[in-house]
Amino acid sequence: MELPPRPELFDFHGVSMITYFTDNWENVQNFQARPDDIVIATYPKAGTTWVSHMLDMLYSGRCSPERGSTMPIYERVPFLEVCSPGKPSGQRDATISNGSVEAADKMPSSPRLIKTHLPVQFVPKSFWEQNCRIIYVARNAKDNVVSFFHFDRMNMGQPEPGDWPSFLQRFQEGKMVFGSWYDHVKGWWEKKQTNPKILYLMYEDLAEDRGRELDRVCSFLGLSLTEEERCKVIEGVGFDAMKKNSMTNYSTDKYMDFKISPFMRKGKVGDWKSHFTVSQNEQFDKEYQKKMTHTTLRFRTEI
Repeated sequence: MELPPRPELFDFHGVSMITYFTDNWENVQNFQARPDDIVIATYPKAGTTWVSHMLDMLYSGRCSPERGSTMPIYERVPFLEVCSPGKPSGQRDATISNGSVEAADKMPSSPRLIKTHLPVQFVPKSFWEQNCRIIYVARNAKDNVVSFFHFDRMNMGQPEPGDWPSFLQRFQEGKMVFGSWYDHVKGWWEKKQTNPKILYLMYEDLAEDRGRELDRVCSFLGLSLTEEERCKVIEGVGFDAMKKNSMTNYSTDKYMDFKISPFMRKGKVGDWKSHFTVSQNEQFDKEYQKKMTHTTLRFRTEI
């Protein structure tokens, strides 16, 4: 399959975006949420697939355990805003149903699990009107930028990443798909302070103790698990299990070149230390302190 050229970043209402996420904008904004919809929201490369798979196991997976090994994650949890130019919304090519508005609309399951990377100000208003539950996952900036860099290297549907120093500079300037990490994590954090329907999870907490965070998710969603079900989910959302599972590791997505890097690379906290030079780290910390001064949001860069 011949892929189109890599997309270019452009400014979209003050946020850097690419056409794959804006071409279907009117339909995205007019999306009709249902009261029992559950949204998984994250900045890119912050644990979206991890929590999506966890929630799918908690709902559909309990009745149909084969789903997790027979249906790609992007069909089980459609990506609300994705749309490729020249293709029907939600269809990136004939072999991939990388869901969007139409895919979410047609989902027979209830509750519907829907993924988004949208900053909080872009979320379709019906999700707020229907008082939907939203699980936001945030990851520390240093590991997030490293993961994003390797993702952009291997994903032909993303802008050309350039070298590591220039990518790191762009990250600090917010010139990334879905905009500034700082604005994204802080925007959702502020929204959570006044909206009890938002659960704000940390990637680092998930990495430290999956079982504890699973219990938090179940409490938020009002679910109770048997000990056997709980153990099954904890095992199923382990990084190694997901990396080996072709239905969660995106190896069926033709846009991703696994010869460059796997989609699920290391899943560790602190891998930034093998990428940042001393001077890059000092410069990053200086900028970080400026941009995170007026927020109560705190991250761990190691566990």
